[in-house]
Amino acid sequence: MTKVADNKFPIHDLLRRRWSPRAFSDRNVESSKLRSLLEAARWAPSSFNEQPWCFIVATKADMTEYQRLLSCLTEGNQRWAQRAPVLMLSVAKRYFDRDGNQNRHAFHDVGLAVGNLVLQATALGLFAHQMAGFHIEKARETFRIPEGYDPVAVLAIGYLGQPTTLSHDLRERELTPRTRKSLETFVFTGDWGQTAPLVGEP
Repeated sequence: MTKVADNKFPIHDLLRRRWSPRAFSDRNVESSKLRSLLEAARWAPSSFNEQPWCFIVATKADMTEYQRLLSCLTEGNQRWAQRAPVLMLSVAKRYFDRDGNQNRHAFHDVGLAVGNLVLQATALGLFAHQMAGFHIEKARETFRIPEGYDPVAVLAIGYLGQPTTLSHDLRERELTPRTRKSLETFVFTGDWGQTAPLVGEP
C-alpha cells in the first residue's frame, strides 16, 4: 500500500512517499537499520549545535522495556501501536549546556532530529508514526527522566502491515488519501495573512 503525496511543486521522492501508518507488520526491524535512524537524527541541525535530543528505545526483543513504554501511550494509541516492533520516546533538554539559559528552540530542534530519523526510515523501507497521545508524567516517572528534560513524542516504527489488522474506524483513516493545507494559506509576504505571490506561481 502506498500513499504518495499529491504535491503541487516538485519535492524529493522520500518526502512524497513518507506517511504515518497505523498498520504495522510483526516483522522485526534490524538493529543496523535502527542505528542508521539514530545516526540520521544525530546529524540534525540545532541551535548552537547543542543537540538537545535524547531517545528512549524499546523493541520487542526486550518485552519488559517495550511494555513499559507502551503503557505510557493513551489507550487509543495502544490499540494499534502494540503491533509495531519498535517504540521510541523523544526527549528535549530545555537548558543550554553553554550557559544554563533556557533553550526556547529545544522542541524545534528535537523535531528536526525526528524529521531526519523519519526520512531515513522511509529511505530504508520503514515507516514511523509520531504520537502526541501519551501520558507525559507517567513517561517521566517510568523512565526517571531528570529535571530539565521534557518528553516530547512517542514514535512507532516498523515495516508496513495490512489495514485489515486495524479496527473499522482506524482502517478507514488508514485508507484515506493524504491531504495538506495549500501554500497560499500559510506562506505570507508583507503583513500577516497576505499570501506571498511566490506560491501562486505555476
